[in-house]
Amino acid sequence: MQGIQFVVNNKGEKVAVLIDLKKYGELWEDIYDSLTARQRASEPRESLESVRKRLQRQGKLGA
Repeated sequence: MQGIQFVVNNKGEKVAVLIDLKKYGELWEDIYDSLTARQRASEPRESLESVRKRLQRQGKLGA
């Protein structure tokens, strides 16, 4: 595939990939976002209502 190169170890196993960001920059952003979401999946959640109240108290959101 043009714009995609695999890096292999001495056993011929794919261990990394080089992506032409000029050609596939948007795809890389999607991949990165997906990896970030997976990494953060176990982080504690905050409800929308509690965020809204906190922002209102800080004066960053109108009532």
